[in-house]
Amino acid sequence: MEKRELLYEGKAKKLYTTENPDQLIAEFKDDLTAFNAEKKGSEQGKGALNCQISDRLFRLLEANGIETHLVETLDQNHQLVKKVEIIPIEVVVRNIATGSLSKRLGIEDGKELPFVLVEFYLKDDDLNDPIICDDHCLLLDLVEDRGELEVLREKARKINDVLKDFFAKRRLNLVDFKVEFGKDQAGDILLSDEISPDSCRFWDMDTGEKMDKDRFRQNLGSVKVAYEEVLKRILEEKK
Repeated sequence: MEKRELLYEGKAKKLYTTENPDQLIAEFKDDLTAFNAEKKGSEQGKGALNCQISDRLFRLLEANGIETHLVETLDQNHQLVKKVEIIPIEVVVRNIATGSLSKRLGIEDGKELPFVLVEFYLKDDDLNDPIICDDHCLLLDLVEDRGELEVLREKARKINDVLKDFFAKRRLNLVDFKVEFGKDQAGDILLSDEISPDSCRFWDMDTGEKMDKDRFRQNLGSVKVAYEEVLKRILEEKK
């Protein structure tokens, strides 16, 4: 399988067409962005780490009944994926209050939430990805009906159940994460994009150290080292 035409370039990935019209090649970039790309940087090897991390987490989720767009990982930076129509909703799942949630609602940073919170954000950089409710989703024709919104919530919560337990065994708190979904040619809703330290917050259970893109956002340094540690723990065999 080889890359053909560049179809799309985002902040963290490029998508290329292939000889199969139903499959694309995703190339993971070393670029780092924050605050809707107002802050930019690059970390050599970051793309390869995210590609490997996302590969293993998608395979874990597949094994637990979550369908994804991943076909296979081709090399350190490239994945073969099913072509999907991305649903323009960023689904954010929160277990612990931090970041924008604490700022918006005044909830103490680091406070464990009494239940899993699922939020929807409009996937639109020009509008700074605003938070939206169910009626907004219907008003903007982002989904066909309320049933699809419930499917997104159900899948997001199941992903959280699997990953939260997986990372707890590796002494990492899954604080929150963002996922995206797309529809394949049959209309099935698949987990798409990636799951990595770019899209998740991980806090070390013993030290509280941040092991994700907040290291870039907050100028903490050692971004690649943190991502390498996350991959190392993912690869650890646990009973």
